[in-house]
Amino acid sequence: MTLDRLEDLDPKEEEVETAELVVTDDVLVKAFALGPGAELSPHEHADSTNVFHVLRGTVTVLQGDDEEKIDAPGVVLHERGVVHGARNDTDEVAVFTASLCPLPS
Repeated sequence: MTLDRLEDLDPKEEEVETAELVVTDDVLVKAFALGPGAELSPHEHADSTNVFHVLRGTVTVLQGDDEEKIDAPGVVLHERGVVHGARNDTDEVAVFTASLCPLPS
């Protein structure tokens, strides 16, 4: 795996681009690039832990009823079953990875 794959992600305003970086039997690591104003809709993983690693820019992380701006480099843990999402409230592209494990069956 190389991080240069992230350079290929260049979303336009309000767009979300993704790339699967690691896929095994028990873990998924996916990159998300959020253009200005883009949002990854709130969702949950009932049987999996999800960890965001903010790599570039600032991501507004939604967790339950809370939200917080996380600057790169930053890490956010989402416990199993917790509703979470992400939004880019800036004028620059924001990039983060999401690690999900174990994979839902």
